[in-house]
Amino acid sequence: MALDHATQHLAPPPQEAPPPQVPVVLAGVGSALALGGFLFTTKGEVPGLLFVIGLALGLVLFHSRFGFTSAWRQLVAVRQGKALRAHMLMLAAACILFAPILATQVSFRDVPVTPSLAPISWGLFVGATIFGVGMQLGGSCASGTLFAIGSGQSAIVITLTGFVAGATLGAYHLPWWNSLPAHDPVSLTQWGGYPGALAISLTVMAAITALTYVIGRRGSVPPVEQPPVARGAGRVVRGSWPLWVGALLLAGLNALTLVVSGGAWGITFAFALWGSKLLELVGVDVLGWGFWQDPGNLAKFEAGIFVEKTSVMDLGIIVGALIASAMAGQWVLHRRIPARLALGAVIGGVLMGYGARLAYGCNIGSYFGGIASFSLHGWLWGVMAVVGTVGGLALRPLFGLTNPRPTDSVC
Repeated sequence: MALDHATQHLAPPPQEAPPPQVPVVLAGVGSALALGGFLFTTKGEVPGLLFVIGLALGLVLFHSRFGFTSAWRQLVAVRQGKALRAHMLMLAAACILFAPILATQVSFRDVPVTPSLAPISWGLFVGATIFGVGMQLGGSCASGTLFAIGSGQSAIVITLTGFVAGATLGAYHLPWWNSLPAHDPVSLTQWGGYPGALAISLTVMAAITALTYVIGRRGSVPPVEQPPVARGAGRVVRGSWPLWVGALLLAGLNALTLVVSGGAWGITFAFALWGSKLLELVGVDVLGWGFWQDPGNLAKFEAGIFVEKTSVMDLGIIVGALIASAMAGQWVLHRRIPARLALGAVIGGVLMGYGARLAYGCNIGSYFGGIASFSLHGWLWGVMAVVGTVGGLALRPLFGLTNPRPTDSVC
């Protein structure tokens, strides 16, 4: 029997996961308890709960290896659509969960619930495109950067450094970008309310899913590499999880974030906050910037890194990924980083940070949160990120990075 083109390659079986790294696990659990206790007792229930949600996100991101950067790279390079189909499942589940929450305004302690809507602007198109380039050079997206750092991938610390620098520069420049012509936010709810918006969104996701199968039939498509697994009862806390499990859990945790905080999950605002706080420490008048003079942004700046939502959750993701990777025996520090790889990492980080600030967020805040909130800008962000991915793949060899090929055994 002839095999379908998309299944001609058989991936080698995943390796057995090594034993847990107990000292690192204990350090991670201790950090989680200490920081979580500090937040609950000194900052309040909401920051504490958001930190716990961040811990859960770190666990899910690591165990499911849920990628955004790799999904777009695999699709563009070798037409492998499995990971993008997982995106569509995640987005569909999130839309189904977000719709009743946004419609009824149900929330923790009755905080106002706000959808992630954003204008259709030059900043959106330019920012999402350069973010797409940057994530291919930096080797990860916003969420991937955090869980990679937690799992000990020290090269990604360079990406994060560039990310913070780029986000801070983007905050400084944002008023100029916002002065350019832009269209008001477009919500799909204008076509039949939340039921209509949900129907439109699910239809688009189904069409994209079908398209990935059609594209995958055009030639040889290597399968996705399988991460190490653990046998028996230890698989849940030590081994890899199927992508569909990660997709559903991420959707649920994003909805929980919406209920607890009144807004969808985000990541990169914290990077601008961290960078600006550091500049303030060395005497730079960051509060004179137009970005921080916005009342909403100023309130977050004054609240600080242990209260601001994205900052607290980012810390939780890092610690959660540390615990998960150590439990799986895969926490490791890379001490030798080639110069070209380091250069690509920092350039990629700067592009992602700057692009995210222009485009109202990253793959989480704009793409995931925007689409789940039925905002047109979320879909446009995704399209432009794919365009940027094409450019990023062309630049990767300059920094010693390889791209998947149709002849590879896995991608």
